[in-house]
Amino acid sequence: MNLNDLAANVRQQQRSTPDLIANTLREAILRGILQEGQSLRQDEIATQFGVSRIPVREALRQLEAEGLVTFHLNRGAMVSVLSPNEVQEICEIRSALELTAIQLAIPNLSESDLEKAGMILDEINRIKDATDWAKQNWEFHAALYTQANRPRLLKMIQNLHTNLFRYAHRQMGQDYLERTQKEHYQLLDACRQKDTKTAVRILKRHIDAAANQLQSSV
Repeated sequence: MNLNDLAANVRQQQRSTPDLIANTLREAILRGILQEGQSLRQDEIATQFGVSRIPVREALRQLEAEGLVTFHLNRGAMVSVLSPNEVQEICEIRSALELTAIQLAIPNLSESDLEKAGMILDEINRIKDATDWAKQNWEFHAALYTQANRPRLLKMIQNLHTNLFRYAHRQMGQDYLERTQKEHYQLLDACRQKDTKTAVRILKRHIDAAANQLQSSV
């Protein structure tokens, strides 16, 4: 699959809004079809999608706000490149926000919330594609955090996860996946027991381990 294939799917929907274009470009970035540092020429993208440059520009600005695209003077837009220090910063922010979210959410988690999270973990066990794994990893965390009832907080956390999706293929080693899933199940069990202190400890260790893995591979 390439960007032309993704763009064709949008054209078939007979509507090419900035959101649709942004969704398609985001998917291309996360899957590595559009790689770090790659130039994003608005005229070429407009031609691929069969639209004017206006919705393309709006889509790129949306992705810029998400941290996936960077605009450079006299060079235009390109897929953003994260340095090890930036990855570290994202993970530090993740830790602060997610620890807050889990503490707020645990008292409100219902049995159906916990069952949903468990079903997602079972699905993760069957996934082979790195990007799909990263997305389901987020869905698991979101299933727990949603009950914090802080939609802005959840959106901020989701954006941080999205910025790291494109590196998922570098984390797909068997040892890492097994350790990550073990921590997921431990976190779920702590949430089921309403043991906030243990959940916070497990989650912090989980995020710190992901940060170390990413920094060594960026």
